[in-house]
Amino acid sequence: MNLGRISVIAFNVFRETLREQVLYLTLLFTLILVAAVNLLPQLSASGEKKIIIDVGIAAIEIVGLIVAVFVGTTLVNKEIDKRTIFVLIAKPMSRAEFILGKHLGITSVLALIVGIMTVIYVVVLSLAKISLPIYSILVANFYIFGQLMLLGAIAILFGTFSSSLLAAFLTFATYLMGNFSRDLLALGEISKNESLQTVTRIIYLVLPDLSRANLKNEAVYGVLPPLTDLFSNGIYILSYALLVLAIAILVFGKKQF
Repeated sequence: MNLGRISVIAFNVFRETLREQVLYLTLLFTLILVAAVNLLPQLSASGEKKIIIDVGIAAIEIVGLIVAVFVGTTLVNKEIDKRTIFVLIAKPMSRAEFILGKHLGITSVLALIVGIMTVIYVVVLSLAKISLPIYSILVANFYIFGQLMLLGAIAILFGTFSSSLLAAFLTFATYLMGNFSRDLLALGEISKNESLQTVTRIIYLVLPDLSRANLKNEAVYGVLPPLTDLFSNGIYILSYALLVLAIAILVFGKKQF
């Protein structure tokens, strides 16, 4: 495992992704946030500040999700379509280094995008004289980044054995199901049906519990879970991402070109 080769792949992903209009998404986020600041007070009689804070955090997650899904799922197939994969694997580069470099690249892009949007978010709301629970907002956005990092790994995994379109659909479906997997588990327990309980438990074990990284509601009211819960949830997200990357390396290692 050579960190230099991994870094080269990561830098190329970072550079190419920024070229492909990703920064325009931060402009879109800014427009959404400015529109929310100006329009929501006219539509809501009360509580508009909390709504604006919530909309801003949700917009950060959605924009990041677009990058993770539609960029992550093309990272492998793009190299195959352009035939550059043959040059890369012909060099002294392992397939594990290729996958890890791709993931490190998209993770760097996601960190930059989330960081830029967080700064814009704080500046715009400060100019609008909306008080923010800064610490809670920063923690929530950090966990949004963790969720997106995991989704980037999932997108790469699906991209190793399916088309970019199918991989994008599967990644987005995983995002939706992962955010509701805990609710499905609770529904199974309430039903008292053993077969349904077994199914919901399997779904919960297989799918990532993305609700662990969802702190939007807590951030709006400035109330975060205990540090022990934050730590355990962070370890869970990181461990799941490493597991997904290990599977992606295994699948890609058996792929024939």
